[in-house]
Amino acid sequence: MKFAENDDRVRIVTMEGSKLNKNAPVDKFQDFDITYIVKDMDQFKKSDDWLDYFGKRIIMQKPEAMKLFRPSLGNWFSYLMVFEDGNKIDLKLVPVDETKKYFAWVDSLVKVLLDKDGVCPKLEEPSDADYRVKKPSPEFVDDCCNEFWLLALYVAKGLHRKELLFAIKHFYLMKEQLFNMLSWKVGIKTSFSVSVGKANKYLDKFVSKKTWQSIIKSYRNDSEKALWDSLFICCRLFTETSAFVSGSLNYVCPDYGKKVLEHIEKSYCSL
Repeated sequence: MKFAENDDRVRIVTMEGSKLNKNAPVDKFQDFDITYIVKDMDQFKKSDDWLDYFGKRIIMQKPEAMKLFRPSLGNWFSYLMVFEDGNKIDLKLVPVDETKKYFAWVDSLVKVLLDKDGVCPKLEEPSDADYRVKKPSPEFVDDCCNEFWLLALYVAKGLHRKELLFAIKHFYLMKEQLFNMLSWKVGIKTSFSVSVGKANKYLDKFVSKKTWQSIIKSYRNDSEKALWDSLFICCRLFTETSAFVSGSLNYVCPDYGKKVLEHIEKSYCSL
């Protein structure tokens, strides 16, 4: 804030992310997600020396300057910095002529910390509203089932071929659909009023102990036998959860899941 207040190029400062979320656990690992809306953006990008003001870094990444990944922020530019004291600042620069675009882009977890020109729109109190589980449409549920069971066949195929890495890759893609279905179950039970967090990190707070133990057990994949066991755990958990979600929402639960699981079980028994 002191840097921004003293630098005429910085016109607006906002904070985003979990530090504004009253429902997020507070700990020393929470990032500071800060945006500077600035004039003369090219001056900032010419050198990284100005970032030394914030402390000594142990590592920094500039996603928009990397060749390995495709930039996703357009004219914006970001610095992901971890400092020697353990703090992490994700600092984003936005050109001042894209102020309206920025405020159209941000979600419900944003707060204006500084507005030198008095141009910022009035915002609601920060909340996790945009991150809460949303009620799925019948098409979403059907597509989730379709993707899960098709990927399950890919996992089984990889295991039959003894291509463990191929099987593991598709297993984790399949598991994302399981988490979608589990999150919808959480949404139904909480009237779609909660968030399960990034990467489902709060899911354990909303599922039964038995379900949680099954989820954790399904991460064993260091051998073909272990991955077969994990595959069957996920298939059975998905079957139970998709039936609950479909029934609770009065949707038709696809019947091909049962056929696919029977096919996988028969192929396993033929090994």
